[in-house]
Amino acid sequence: MEDDFLSVAADDLQAIEFIRAYLPQDVKPKFTDDDLYYFLDALAEYYTDSGLLDQEPDADGCVDIDTETVAEAVCQMARREQIGEFDPADVVWVVQAELEYGESAE
Repeated sequence: MEDDFLSVAADDLQAIEFIRAYLPQDVKPKFTDDDLYYFLDALAEYYTDSGLLDQEPDADGCVDIDTETVAEAVCQMARREQIGEFDPADVVWVVQAELEYGESAE
């Protein structure tokens, strides 16, 4: 169990580093590492609850994800959970980075 926890923590750290490197220079200072960890959790929750993970891939094996819709949903979750107020135009970069990270890890 401890090994699983350490593995997840290491993967999350790699994801945060990847996202930080992906973000445009003007967006990087808008998010703390805690914000980015929150976004990772919120994205996982959104993908599960929205049914995106249950969609059938197209002929190329891809599922269409509207990053703007996802970013707006994550911002609403953060607002509702009193994490903070975030601009969806900034959060969309995090969503794109997380998807790119997922692609690179496969």
